[in-house]
Amino acid sequence: MGAKSPHRSFISHRYTRLLTLGWEPFLCITRTVKQMAKRLINPRAPLLLAAVATAVLLAACGGDKGDKASQTAAKVNKEEITVHQINFVLQRQPGLKPEQAEAAGHQVLERLIDQELAVQKAQEQKLDRDPRVVQQIEAAKREIIARAYAERIGEAVAKPSNEEIAKYYAEKPALFKERRIYSLQELNIEAKPEQFEAIRAKLGASKTIAEFAEFLKANEFHFAGNQAVRAAEQLPLTSLDNIAKMKDGDSVISPNPAGLTVLYLMGSRAQPVDEAQARPAIEAFLLNQRRAEAIQKDLKALRDSSKIEYVGKFAEPAAAPASAPAATAAPASVAPAPAASGLDAAAISKGMGLK
Repeated sequence: MGAKSPHRSFISHRYTRLLTLGWEPFLCITRTVKQMAKRLINPRAPLLLAAVATAVLLAACGGDKGDKASQTAAKVNKEEITVHQINFVLQRQPGLKPEQAEAAGHQVLERLIDQELAVQKAQEQKLDRDPRVVQQIEAAKREIIARAYAERIGEAVAKPSNEEIAKYYAEKPALFKERRIYSLQELNIEAKPEQFEAIRAKLGASKTIAEFAEFLKANEFHFAGNQAVRAAEQLPLTSLDNIAKMKDGDSVISPNPAGLTVLYLMGSRAQPVDEAQARPAIEAFLLNQRRAEAIQKDLKALRDSSKIEYVGKFAEPAAAPASAPAATAAPASVAPAPAASGLDAAAISKGMGLK
């Protein structure tokens, strides 16, 4: 359907990527350090992961038999790889079942052996003293320490009460009681501001999205098409209420950095969630929200109580970023659902994250 638009998909959704077991040989050792930093402030591992780690620990130590004092899983030349290193990797594997622990532990150990061999060779070549490597390690170290402090602040935040959870559930019908599964189609159109009005007019006059796409082709507009099925919780929370007001067959048009984006609701079906089902997700969402607010408040207090002096070119006020031409164009219009206007192309790509 024409050339692909260079900007990010309007309804694209970032799914969680499962970490592969172990380590890929010969990657920069700082990648492992940075992955450790990213996960440092995550909620504590579930009991299941603790059981997995325990299973591997017992397996490595021979259960209740053998030498319990030894925590060594393998020796690589003169260096040891410990059971604790294996457990640390396993605790970062989402969905790992206890019965998979032993096999997974062996896989992890093999990857750690490859990692250790690469590290030893890198040290032999003095790569650990390379200024770029040292700088990356130091940056990762600072990030880990800063995240540990943020985690400490988050631990002091109180969990939401039952009343707060019930209130949130009642205030978000589109997310729970009136939850729907949306079948969405998008068109990302490259266009100049002076062409926006003609495109909007044609969208409003078109009986189908296919007819509108033919108009774009005939007038040599470059555009890219995409479609996906999204549950309410996978849509941006700031725009969900507006999307929920759309009826099947409605469309909404809004500006993007390269031109215009059309979001078309091909169909939807009701799939409500009761309060009991939603409670764990709501509690986690509100708790994470409070933690983020607490961290921001603490950082603001630290800034206010500290002496911060900008030097050189950074002492000058930052120039305001140039506004994209699309942002100053006529406000987003809807055909034929005015209630769904005001959607933001950047916001639509971010979901609430509740499952």
